[in-house]
Amino acid sequence: MYEKVCKMLAEQLDISADAITPGSEVVKDLGADSLDVVELMMALEDEYGITLPEGEVENVKTVQDIVDMMERLAK
Repeated sequence: MYEKVCKMLAEQLDISADAITPGSEVVKDLGADSLDVVELMMALEDEYGITLPEGEVENVKTVQDIVDMMERLAK
């Protein structure tokens, strides 16, 4: 799951996947804006066939937060 999220972030933000760590903050460290975050969440929903609860998405700050949320919802 982590590798997939990193790959999607790297493609969307046009950065190297090597620059992404579990503790990277999506906005602060990786340079994403709110639209990038929304697009990423939509791509993850499509990829895994799930719906992300809006209340949880607001709490996502780091790459690990995304991975944890996806693993919890993909079960």
